[in-house]
Amino acid sequence: MTDTARSWIASANDPCTDFPLQNLPYGVFSTAGDRLRCGVAIGDRIVDLAAAEKAGKLDAAGTFAAPVLNDFIALGRPAWDRVRARLTELLAEGGDRDLPTVAMADATLHLPIRVTEFTDFYASKNHAFNVGALFRGPDNALPPQWTHMPIGYNGRASSVVVSGTDIVRPMGQVRGENGPEWTACRRLDLELELGAIVGADTPMGERLSVEDAERAIFGYVLLNDWSARDIQAWEYQPLGPFQSKALGTTISPWIVTVAALEPFRCAGAPRDNPLLPYLREERPGFFDINVGWSLNGQEMGRTNYNVMYFSSAQQLAHHTESGCPMRVGDLLGTGTISGPSRDQTGALLEMTQNGKEPVSVNGETRTFIEDGDTVALHGFAQADGYRIGFGPCSGTILPARG
Repeated sequence: MTDTARSWIASANDPCTDFPLQNLPYGVFSTAGDRLRCGVAIGDRIVDLAAAEKAGKLDAAGTFAAPVLNDFIALGRPAWDRVRARLTELLAEGGDRDLPTVAMADATLHLPIRVTEFTDFYASKNHAFNVGALFRGPDNALPPQWTHMPIGYNGRASSVVVSGTDIVRPMGQVRGENGPEWTACRRLDLELELGAIVGADTPMGERLSVEDAERAIFGYVLLNDWSARDIQAWEYQPLGPFQSKALGTTISPWIVTVAALEPFRCAGAPRDNPLLPYLREERPGFFDINVGWSLNGQEMGRTNYNVMYFSSAQQLAHHTESGCPMRVGDLLGTGTISGPSRDQTGALLEMTQNGKEPVSVNGETRTFIEDGDTVALHGFAQADGYRIGFGPCSGTILPARG
């Protein structure tokens, strides 16, 4: 497909749309009184993939009628490529104007996959250094293994939700002056991330190379790993985050495929030391994706995915190092994406120096997230005349249920 390819759907040709013909991200939607089914975003419309397949315009083994994309993803890369090529043909100028579509404004978007497992990583050197320096000082900010392997923890698949879902402020145990206290979280935070969707099962006992891991990733979503920093500070030693990360993880409803991002492939952050052979990449595993976040409509931080130290393919390869089986629908969070300056940080913990340097949000002071606040992530890869966008990824905080 050329950079100048255009669609018969006029809104897809707007250079500011997230969903041009070059994108074609997958999601799950419903309309009033109708069932959930799979769709593709194009301009301000959604291609009803279930109806298109029923009409004989697509062949995906009947998987598009399902209320999640897992069955389609499990068909593998040849099917992904074939369907993408066919959709491009149908939606291009001179294509099939009888292709069934619905207005995005009339649709409700749902969680696009059945999340089988969720693992969150810690792959931005800027973020890791900033957080480590806050609690251990700059001379001891990074753990000794950090530049040698991707660091992560197993999160909760059960609390992954789609954009627009409200998040309840968690209750928890925190450190008090006279011992532990039971309280509503006082230091609620966001984490600006991408999430990689695993598109292939691997059996227990087998390992993936970085190259195989790259081929096993179906696509990416925006991801906000909501974090209760005061609960986290009390619980995380010696086994890492637990309840402080279980309150909710918000993802965008549209999965942007690796195929759509391929023109934006680029290198990541410079390396401090050579990696062990099993983590070395034959080609760059990052993408030139502009990402940022806003609080109550005010833009707060902006950076780029290419500041990251470990790619999702390296993270997936490392995840299987022990023979850990992976499944279609596994979600791998990149970790917080932060640049080197304060206005490039992807979490309030960094931006406010753990609450010591408040920020102004629409004339109000903030150190961490308050009840009623809405956090929204955004992301897109910019080309000449079009961009590959991810759509919305937002959530509003509700009061704790103490």
